[in-house]
Amino acid sequence: MAARKRTHSDFSKAGPQARPLLILASASPRRRSLLAEHGYAFEVRVPHGVEEIAPAHLSPGETVLANARAKARAAFAELAQPEHAIVLGVDTEVFFEGRVLGKPADMDAAFAMIRRLNGRAHEVYSGVWIVGQGKERGFIEVTRVRFFHRTDAELRHYLARIHPLDKAGAYAAQDDRGEMIAAFEGSFSNVIGLPMERLRAELRAFGIC
Repeated sequence: MAARKRTHSDFSKAGPQARPLLILASASPRRRSLLAEHGYAFEVRVPHGVEEIAPAHLSPGETVLANARAKARAAFAELAQPEHAIVLGVDTEVFFEGRVLGKPADMDAAFAMIRRLNGRAHEVYSGVWIVGQGKERGFIEVTRVRFFHRTDAELRHYLARIHPLDKAGAYAAQDDRGEMIAAFEGSFSNVIGLPMERLRAELRAFGIC
């Protein structure tokens, strides 16, 4: 059953003991799916004017946490009635040999990107930041992923199937079908874009179960 999305009318009817409204500050369909699959009711509010950063002086974990914090704080600041809301900001990046592998600009870039990862291991970092009820907290999740080695023809066939241009690292963990991911260490949902195991525990601290 799909998660029910609360509306502005829920805010107006909410009393002082009302269950807080969870707001996802992300347009990612994969994050929406993960939250819904785990039974959370939520709204999506993508903040305006937030640009992701990747400065050289920050570690991978510091980078994703800074981006998640900026998204959550910006979305929270845009709420008309923030006292009833818990805002969740997330940033997930693929790191390989000390560099961020973002979303490919075109199919040639996607092929070059996944060819670099082919048969090798990389890390997926997620920064998560939660704002609401007069407090903030965040965490970093890291998953190590190892790919099978595939031929160039197999890589091109895979890319044609998954449509990689909106995917960091040019691959789709949620739709892998055993084609690329040989093994992983850590949270698999983190590779998809939202580390649900740790997130569930953190949300309980904000009254969201």
